Amino acid sequence: MDSAEGHFKKVVHNDANENASDDDTDSECNDSEKIGFIPTKEDKESGSTVGSDEEDETSDKEEAAVTQMVKEQEDREKETKDADYSKAYNILTTEEVTQQASQTEGKDFRVLQHECDSESPEIRKHLEFLKKLRLHIWASLSRAQYVSLLKDFVESEFFVIDGDSLLLMFSDEETQYLNYFYRIECFLQDFTEKGAKYVIVFFEDAEQVYFPYPHFLFLRTALIEHLKHNTGTTVHTEFSNCLSSKWEIFLKKSYPYFIIVSDIGLTSLQTDYLSIFIAHSLSKKINIVLASGQEYDILRVYGYHVQSVYKHRLFFQKHEQDLRYACENLVRYEEPFVCLYEHLELSLKSIQKEVCQTVHLLKQLWPEGSDIRRVVCVLACAVGLKIYSNMLENANTSMGAKTEQSARGRSKPLSPEGAAELCRLQCLTVAFLLHMPLSQRAQIRIMKSCWTKQVLPLIKMQQLCTHFALTQLSDTNDWKLDLTYLPDLNDDSLLINLAHYYEVEYTEGLEFKKELGKEMENEYQCLWDTVTKLAVKYSFGDAFPIRKTSQLFLEQEQTLFRVYEEEIPNIGLIPVKSDLVEDYAGDVLKDLPVLESNDPAVTSLIKHKEFDELHHWHSGRPLTEEYERVRCNAAAKSKDPRERRLIQKLQTFYHFYGSTLEDSTSKLIVYQEDVSGNANAAVKKTQKKHKSKAETIAEENNRRLKTKEEKKEQEQWKTLCIPTEKEIKANLTVGINKLEKFLKTLKSKSVKFSVEMRGLSACLEVWKEHCRQQGNKSKDLSKAVQVVRRIHILLEKYQDLLEKPHLQKLTRYLRLLGFENLACSLSGQTGENNDQNISNYAIEVGPARFQLQYMDYYLLREERNDPDPRVQHFIPDTWQRELLDAVDNNESAVIVAPTSSGKTYASYYCMEKVLKTSNDGVVVYVAPTKALVNQVVGTIYSRFTKKLPDGLVVCGVFTRDYRNDVMNSQILVTVPQCLEILMLSPRCQKWTKRIQYVIFDEVHCLGGEIGAEIWEHLLVTIRCPFLALSATVSNPEHLTEWLQSVKRYWQCAENTIKGSSTNSEKNFTRKCKVKSKVQEQKKSYHVRLVLYEERYNDLDKYVCSLKGSDFIIEHCHPCAALTVNHIENYGIPSDLSLSPRESIQLYDTMVKVWQEWPRAQELDPEEFVSFKNKVVIKKADVRKYEQELKKELSKWIVLGQRQKVNELLEHLKPKPVDCPEQEKWKHFASFVDKLHEMDKLPAIFFIFNVDSVECAARNVFLSLLKKQKIEQDPNTEREKERLRDELRKVKKMLTKFNPQDTKKLSSTKMENMVLLLTTKKQLEKRLKRLTAIPSACTYADPKAVDKDTLMKIFHRLRFERRGYLQQMMALRGIGYHHRSMAIKERQAVEMLFRLGYIKVVTATSTLALGINMPCKSVVFAEDSVFLDALTYRQMSGRAGRRGQDMIGNVFFYDIPLPKVERLIKSNVPQLKGQFPLTVSLILRLMLLAAKADDKADARAKALSVLKHSLMSFRKERYAEILKIYFMFSLQFLIKEGYLDQEGNPIGFAGLVTHLYYYEPSNFVLVSFLVKGLFHKLCQPIKGSTVFSEDVLEKLVLILANLFGRKYLPTCSMKYKRTFCQSKVFLEDLPEDFADAVNEYNTKVEENFAHFLLTTAKLADTEQEYRLPLSKTDFTSKNWHGSELASSLMDNTKSLSAISPFACLSGVVDNDLFHGEIINKAVLRSLGINATNCPRLYLNKYDNQGRRRPLNAYALDFYKHGSLTALTTDNWLNEGDAYYALKDFSLLIKSIGTALSELCDDPNDNVLLAFQQLGEIYEEKLKCI
Repeated sequence: MDSAEGHFKKVVHNDANENASDDDTDSECNDSEKIGFIPTKEDKESGSTVGSDEEDETSDKEEAAVTQMVKEQEDREKETKDADYSKAYNILTTEEVTQQASQTEGKDFRVLQHECDSESPEIRKHLEFLKKLRLHIWASLSRAQYVSLLKDFVESEFFVIDGDSLLLMFSDEETQYLNYFYRIECFLQDFTEKGAKYVIVFFEDAEQVYFPYPHFLFLRTALIEHLKHNTGTTVHTEFSNCLSSKWEIFLKKSYPYFIIVSDIGLTSLQTDYLSIFIAHSLSKKINIVLASGQEYDILRVYGYHVQSVYKHRLFFQKHEQDLRYACENLVRYEEPFVCLYEHLELSLKSIQKEVCQTVHLLKQLWPEGSDIRRVVCVLACAVGLKIYSNMLENANTSMGAKTEQSARGRSKPLSPEGAAELCRLQCLTVAFLLHMPLSQRAQIRIMKSCWTKQVLPLIKMQQLCTHFALTQLSDTNDWKLDLTYLPDLNDDSLLINLAHYYEVEYTEGLEFKKELGKEMENEYQCLWDTVTKLAVKYSFGDAFPIRKTSQLFLEQEQTLFRVYEEEIPNIGLIPVKSDLVEDYAGDVLKDLPVLESNDPAVTSLIKHKEFDELHHWHSGRPLTEEYERVRCNAAAKSKDPRERRLIQKLQTFYHFYGSTLEDSTSKLIVYQEDVSGNANAAVKKTQKKHKSKAETIAEENNRRLKTKEEKKEQEQWKTLCIPTEKEIKANLTVGINKLEKFLKTLKSKSVKFSVEMRGLSACLEVWKEHCRQQGNKSKDLSKAVQVVRRIHILLEKYQDLLEKPHLQKLTRYLRLLGFENLACSLSGQTGENNDQNISNYAIEVGPARFQLQYMDYYLLREERNDPDPRVQHFIPDTWQRELLDAVDNNESAVIVAPTSSGKTYASYYCMEKVLKTSNDGVVVYVAPTKALVNQVVGTIYSRFTKKLPDGLVVCGVFTRDYRNDVMNSQILVTVPQCLEILMLSPRCQKWTKRIQYVIFDEVHCLGGEIGAEIWEHLLVTIRCPFLALSATVSNPEHLTEWLQSVKRYWQCAENTIKGSSTNSEKNFTRKCKVKSKVQEQKKSYHVRLVLYEERYNDLDKYVCSLKGSDFIIEHCHPCAALTVNHIENYGIPSDLSLSPRESIQLYDTMVKVWQEWPRAQELDPEEFVSFKNKVVIKKADVRKYEQELKKELSKWIVLGQRQKVNELLEHLKPKPVDCPEQEKWKHFASFVDKLHEMDKLPAIFFIFNVDSVECAARNVFLSLLKKQKIEQDPNTEREKERLRDELRKVKKMLTKFNPQDTKKLSSTKMENMVLLLTTKKQLEKRLKRLTAIPSACTYADPKAVDKDTLMKIFHRLRFERRGYLQQMMALRGIGYHHRSMAIKERQAVEMLFRLGYIKVVTATSTLALGINMPCKSVVFAEDSVFLDALTYRQMSGRAGRRGQDMIGNVFFYDIPLPKVERLIKSNVPQLKGQFPLTVSLILRLMLLAAKADDKADARAKALSVLKHSLMSFRKERYAEILKIYFMFSLQFLIKEGYLDQEGNPIGFAGLVTHLYYYEPSNFVLVSFLVKGLFHKLCQPIKGSTVFSEDVLEKLVLILANLFGRKYLPTCSMKYKRTFCQSKVFLEDLPEDFADAVNEYNTKVEENFAHFLLTTAKLADTEQEYRLPLSKTDFTSKNWHGSELASSLMDNTKSLSAISPFACLSGVVDNDLFHGEIINKAVLRSLGINATNCPRLYLNKYDNQGRRRPLNAYALDFYKHGSLTALTTDNWLNEGDAYYALKDFSLLIKSIGTALSELCDDPNDNVLLAFQQLGEIYEEKLKCI
């Protein structure tokens, strides 16, 4: 059932506890039914959404563009208003849950809640609102995105789980009580293991919902107590409901990442309550994750995530009163009226009272306390029996004749004796639970019997008693209770088994009577005696016999025991004779059962011959190389003149693009045949030699040139000296900037020194003048900063040129500034100076404090001043030299250094080295994105040129979209997927052997969500050294150790390969002489780790908020992000660095907070050991101070000063103001302007929604237009129009003159023409002046780019869809950047921003990953689930341009403060391995090993991939599991006809590996093909080769079901919407195709089940018998056996591979052959789940049993061709939709190409259909 409440049908039916719905009780309709409104047929309304038309272009491009933008802006504003969904949707009728419960069963236990007047206008209005609320929630949840929930945050990030939703997630009538707790703990442990932090919240008022469901009520209470007492999880129960003020305060303070909540409740009443909860959370800017549809793998948890947006806040504001009223009604407590057997009234208050008294009594009986199971058992039995007896007595006394008559039609209540017997059975069950180990309980037979109608009400009443008992006990602190086994209070299966034994078997004779066993007997006796003592005045008989009456407890007509229909097939492996298999899995193979060669399974192996012969196909024919199918732009080898032109054009562009990245001109590389491998050695050699005559002359010439240059520079400075001084005095900032610009142009150190000295004097004059003007007023110390800064530079950089007079001058200046101690320190003197003038210019701050607080980022860092001959343009740091050494020694290196620290320099040095040493060696640069590929190619073109033999080029490119010169380039720039194709290709081995180095940029993608396994494959298959670069890896040591183990493997493997080198290889080496020379270079297998943590410039962080129309921008101290708990648990994060000013701020606050602080004096900046009397304090000194302060802060907590630390952190916190979303975007343009005023541009504004990115840029653009309109003369527009008209007329007149016939023209006409030309020029000049953009109305810097360059960039946009708009925005200095843009549009923005022309760029995270776009400021303008610790570091790393900005700025624009704090303090994620194997990968490896030219190399690569997964590194057990997985994957491949018994690929192996990315759909596609289903479907229109629309649509439907699988949330099907153009929900596969999928699934499931049964022996038994989160142990040590227990066991059950907890719910090994059960049943310690099984789900269901629909986007687009419809109807983002369609289109073409190579008949119908469909789909995509 797909309706929202469908799942609970069975549960409610079994509980039989809904209100009776017969005639007697209909009039007493309760409020829960009325409030829990579900739309009915009468509510159906229809409507339509109006689509917007495209604007017509007018002749004036500019006006058209502006008009379009304004219109789009208006459309956006309309969209932000909350849509009235009631008119847009038709509503499906759904049934009330109460109607689903059977009417008769509902009579024996009823709970009636408070009544209401359903006709009152207030209630009617209320119901109308609930209808609106449901539609609002449905519309929001349907848009949910399926994402990885934990992203990359660790430690400090946290979220909330709604406890009631957690309870509902696993509600299933099949699940036994302990197993239920096990599944909940598994769910929570999955989060805990992955580093997540969460809290669980149970709202008090939500308890009311459960009274009609006693089973859930007591489960809920037990769960709360268990989580509180037995796990480390924080459980909140103090909040009354989701609208309480306490809850709001909690949300504001903690701001969770998201809240996990269910969209469906037990009843419609609870569903409405959850809807209110969701609406409230979203309105508070907190995202929602749906409890349904969550999946997980080893590293991640995936779920449906709903982003909080403005319309959610708007809805809440608009309907706050209604929501509060609805919530009050839903949770209003009035004691429900409980009725047993229709006439026995049960008072909940009386139960509570009775429980309270009985607990008091029990404390006296068991003063020393006891196990919770005993306590709850005796309490429930005693209280239940007392209350039941009371009820029967009261009923008997009040019964008259009428009652007896009416009683005939109803169930007879259970007698008091019967009730006592039931309680005895329950006591006996608990006795078993206390002693019987879980391993024995798992074997208990599976009963399918149900309780009779007489027994059920009593069981439900006891569940109510248990709930109240647990509630009472939770408030009891003065009694010792062991709460460990709260999850095991009862076991229904065991109880039913015991009931059956005493009811059926015990009565059949002596041979069936079994001994309880002494231990059990005593336990049971003790429990029952306690029950009788607690019953006080009632007597319920002795403990034995257990049953006296013959009353039936169980329904007799139902099947009693589960029968195992199918036997588990024997596990037998088909033998495989393959060296690769033997090498990798030989050790596990000997323990696995192997089939004989005559076994039917071996003799009946599938063959594809029949299909091939029938259809003229060659399934085994090798397909062309995958890289050859990628579109080739142009190749250097080509002789075609058109292609030659293309390649020249491309190279010209790359040179131009590269020029925006690099200042330097291209370097000509000369191939040096006998270059030594070590550059340093070469340098040393040259030093030892005697100079030749030629060298002496050359040196002399150089010296002469230098002297000449120095003279020239001196002359230059003489000329500029006085004007510069004047400029400094007029405007210090501008003057200093000019001075520094001039210094950069100079080469001579002595001239630089003169400039610095003169600059110092000028700065001092400015300071003196300022002091004189200010007198006694406070002074602007920034002027003094420049003086001290110049002193610092002189003392550090020109120490060798400073002579005594200079030093005396500097000493005098320091005294003038009041720094007497520094002056003495510099001059080496001590004593006082009596000069009275000092005080006039003195800085009234200590020298150390002044340098830290005011000089801040101007402080110098430790820099080397000894040049490195390997580096021309700068002096490299020590860590950079270490990198260059690694390259020189042919070593591998892992480099972790901050963004923009200069780590990529080593990459280009490495390229240069290979280019120099050979014409044949190759460097491969692996970039994670296509954008980064283009950037690297541009840089290579701008850096290197080399004359190569014809047909060879320096640089080649290979991405999924295009390639050029892959095999004939020396530097190949590619993406991981494409390099993997080459590395695992059997026919590219010769090329792979030429690779000298591989550079992995952004190697942290190894831990990414998509494609991580590919990075892993590359790192383990390359034989050459590598460089792995990243700015964000938190465990580089572990990564380096893993990579070192891989290199050790290759060292051994290569020795083996060399030993067994074949003749063909020797011949190949002979042919490539250059190659052999390259190979002879010394090879190193060492992996070096280079760590550098220091950013070049510090980052200042600011929190911005809007107050009215003004912006509050507060500095955010990094320590403000910390909490005491965080410091205690994790310490202060290593990369939480402070600027010098922030260190001083921290010290001052520490002194202020703790005035008696013992170390205050010692850590005073003036007294601190590294600062005292130091003239030049450097960054390194400040780092020491910072570390000391941080240590001290942590120490405060140890010293018990938690309160002081709290106060300190609170003191540092900024106090931002909340502002509405709409206001924030409304004032966005003003915010940009504010940054412009603050001189914080250029800036990148990161926004995560593609639409918002464009919208924000448009906002800024429109605001500048408006500003211009306001400022300009109102007549300007009229004047412009007039000039345009005149110009048009002049041009028209000029067209009448033919320029070629000027000689024939008469003089008059000639004069006219000259006059017209002059007029034209004048008009154009005037028009240009009028249309010029005023400088106040643009952020663009016209000086940054010359006109030609600008035109060149704009020229590339001429054919782009929005090219002209972008051009206009660029002219105002604005751009936007996201992945849905065309590549040319993105490149234009990148180039103009780098050149400094564009100053404002709004962007998605596309700019975060390595793109070279440094800026002054980074602004986070929107919160998102994608904004995590890793993304934050990548994005903020863009701020602060090296060599241009002294400091980078990070602004948080209206991001909630708790989120900001978490981003600042959370560490970057650790790299962990994924499950590395898939069936397709194994087939690819077997194909490589079998088909390769060089078998030894291929086998070594395949083994490396298999042996070196990051997941199994140093984990032996995982390594063994992977080997067994490998063996069973081989079995599947052999049985399905993809491999033969020698491990050679056969059949359609080539096609399957070609589509490896789409497993398991690739296997299913082939099965359709082999079964002839495609041939049956693809029948063309008679007499033609064209296919009907119907056939093609069906083909798209099939392909969409296989390859376009995007699941929508289950709730999206709750209402039927009248969609505009799309169908939205994908239809099922045609029946014959669905049958083929089922057949495939059966085979896969059988194979996977055998794998699980085999690996079960590797499970950690100890771990399997513990609950995963609480670690509660169920391996009972004191079990002495029991005859009765043994008789209840079913020894035919096979349970070897099932979790013992799952066995309690009746799951057995046979169930593993059904994929749905795997995750519930599998042994946890194996680390395997259903995602490792390549099964194609025809239907997927969530935990509540509701179907998850597939999005029909691929088919819908094929039908209507509208991208807009996919965003409005199919709930997709435009960018995501476009890329998904592009992938789908590429896939159809790819299949078509592959089929054409396998089929001889070009007119084969299947082939033609795929080709036709591919063309149509591509055409539709082009038309977007």
